[in-house]
Amino acid sequence: MDFELTKEQQMIVDTASKVGQDFGLEYWEAQDKAKSFPWECWQAICDTGLAAVLLPEENGGAGLGMLEMALIVEALAEGGAGSTLGQLFMINPIFGGVSIEQFGTEEMKAELLPKLANGELNFCMALTEPDSGSNTLDMKSFAKEDGDGWRLRGQKIWITGVSSAGKMLVVCRTRKLEDVEKPTQGISMFLIDTDRKGLSHTPIDKLGTHTLSASSVFFDDVRIEPHELIGTLHNGWRELLQVLNTERIVTTAGLIGAGKLATRLAVEYGNERKVFRNRPVTAYQGIQFPLAESHAELECARIMNLRAANLCDLNQPYGSEANMAKLVAARATMHAIERSMQTMGGMGYAREYHVERLWRDARLFKFAPVSEEMILNFIATHNLGMPKSY
Repeated sequence: MDFELTKEQQMIVDTASKVGQDFGLEYWEAQDKAKSFPWECWQAICDTGLAAVLLPEENGGAGLGMLEMALIVEALAEGGAGSTLGQLFMINPIFGGVSIEQFGTEEMKAELLPKLANGELNFCMALTEPDSGSNTLDMKSFAKEDGDGWRLRGQKIWITGVSSAGKMLVVCRTRKLEDVEKPTQGISMFLIDTDRKGLSHTPIDKLGTHTLSASSVFFDDVRIEPHELIGTLHNGWRELLQVLNTERIVTTAGLIGAGKLATRLAVEYGNERKVFRNRPVTAYQGIQFPLAESHAELECARIMNLRAANLCDLNQPYGSEANMAKLVAARATMHAIERSMQTMGGMGYAREYHVERLWRDARLFKFAPVSEEMILNFIATHNLGMPKSY
């Protein structure tokens, strides 16, 4: 892997950095307080072409790769948004863009991808269920055949961005678990309207990531049309995994940007804050070493994430790298933010210094979109050859 950015990649990073700074700390503080979707920022991201970096040129995109997307998310997050910026890319270019571009029909691509690129249409994905959690294969939501289409009944929980989305990628069973040989069989993906009759959702009051809603979603005999199938009927599990692995990359990029932002805020504050013999607190090793350690941890996570993105672009397996990068980044970012708060002392606890928001947002990603424990399960079995423990 060549670690030197091309001129085009550097230009993309510079553009993302400028947008990130234009919508800086004060903007995100206000959006967080209002619990409001960052429409202005997302539209600016779309207007500069950053949201469409993965999409084919014929559908309004740049035809580039996951490496460029990771660089974009990292730069935007570092500008002031923090880790929740990765969620904007998760719900739109990933849940919407990757699923449609890789598994959608030509008609679906022509109709929906340009709307994603220009900011006209937002997406979300309904996957997690109350009784299954990380055990996705035990999902109960079921789409029963109804003429040439289906009728969907069930419930999902912790679904991000429903209130701001026009389309929802729904993952459900089309064959019941007891009727298939393997639990990975009988799963399908559909792309439906969020205002569909029988579909309802209620918000979940939560600790952080306030700019994107989380909801419980209910499907009460929701009609799904034949053209709304994404991918292969009854065999959508492996196709879903391709979407979820790219989700890991943008999540990790957002975390790394947040960790770098928190470290910068700590250094800026510490260089100005003078105590004991009128020296800045950053002159003491007790402050220096934790921040330096966080910087090293973040850089290691970043390199692993860029490796995962590069392998993805080369059409090589990258699941292990994406999972390991997410594991390390979530820990490194929490270390960086908490060390930043410790550097600031009491002011790190104050809203006006922004670090508390970064902490509230980043804490989610220790267990979402995949928990540390499930990543360690994956590494143990896939990378180390240990027997399955669950």
